[in-house]
Amino acid sequence: MRYLHTMIRVSDLEASLDFFCNKVGFVETRRMDNEKGRFTLVFLAASEDAEKAKELRSPEIELTYNWDPEEYSGGRNFGHLAYRVKDIYALCQKMMDAGVTILRPPRDGRMAFVRSPDGISLEFLQDGEALAPAEPWASMPNTGSW
Repeated sequence: MRYLHTMIRVSDLEASLDFFCNKVGFVETRRMDNEKGRFTLVFLAASEDAEKAKELRSPEIELTYNWDPEEYSGGRNFGHLAYRVKDIYALCQKMMDAGVTILRPPRDGRMAFVRSPDGISLEFLQDGEALAPAEPWASMPNTGSW
């Protein structure tokens, strides 16, 4: 058995691509528009998995955009996607500078949470040992839920 992808329905494809690609750093690996079914599928991979994902079609996130408007609820019921990162402080700063709210800051130098425009929680875990506590993260409070 091999992990392939996780599908997430999105209500605004451009906002979701901006979040996942421009703010988080994912790479689009492939895309499919289905006129008959009236949907678009966009597959994304973490930057370090991009070449592997293009070849093997895994590991990826599949963004499903239905052309006819739908209202999605219950994103919190999904849980979260988790990714190991090289420098949790640098990633959180990059996302914060891009306007993303860090819901659970990496106070411990190890773990942080954010949410996509559709309420999907993403967990980021520091690769290896936790980084030494540092400001502004060490004293930053949680915001909302994740």
